[in-house]
Amino acid sequence: MSVCVRCYIAGQVQGVFFRSSVLEQAQMLGIVGHAKNMGDSRVEVLACGDELAIDALKRWLQHGPPSATVTEVNCVDVEIEEPRGFTTL
Repeated sequence: MSVCVRCYIAGQVQGVFFRSSVLEQAQMLGIVGHAKNMGDSRVEVLACGDELAIDALKRWLQHGPPSATVTEVNCVDVEIEEPRGFTTL
């Protein structure tokens, strides 16, 4: 069963290849959605996919790529029309 979550990641997550690293993780896990920078220095990740894959991505978001410093991750389940691919905005 496919689930969708919207996560907001805080810390040093902009300018450190966070979004492109999320894209790589999502593609490996078969997840669709997007990652985009927010105006308040956070990154928003919308992810839809298999529940186990989403759980794996949420665990990865807790630390992100080596160049990032994640201080907070907040995820909520959402009901939306599932995107067709994964993009960075």
